[in-house]
Amino acid sequence: MAILHVCLNVADADRAVDWYTENLGFEESWGFETESGETVNRYVADDNGVELQLSDTEGETPSEDGDRWDHLAVSVDDVDAAVEAIDHHGIQQEPSDQPAAGARTAFIEDPDGHVIELIEPLNGE
Repeated sequence: MAILHVCLNVADADRAVDWYTENLGFEESWGFETESGETVNRYVADDNGVELQLSDTEGETPSEDGDRWDHLAVSVDDVDAAVEAIDHHGIQQEPSDQPAAGARTAFIEDPDGHVIELIEPLNGE
């Protein structure tokens, strides 16, 4: 397993991308929009390829009470097998294909309730 990205909820994806690229030297790497069009996800990467997912959901503004943090994403060879094997403490989202992101994903909780996204590339990508 490897850390792929950390997702941060942001009020304005364009502003966040500009800030991370202009101030920290990250480079925009890719992005996608949910099927509903409510959420725009933009990614910026550091020199080592570790990404921040900047997630902007229409009508939602992160507040100071902790909803700026969303999840930690890790790569796995097989999402379904990982969900079965990992001692998780809750399932936020059952394994499912996310064609827009080119991945099969599941969201589980660690013992303290932190959300972990398990990601397996679709079609061997």
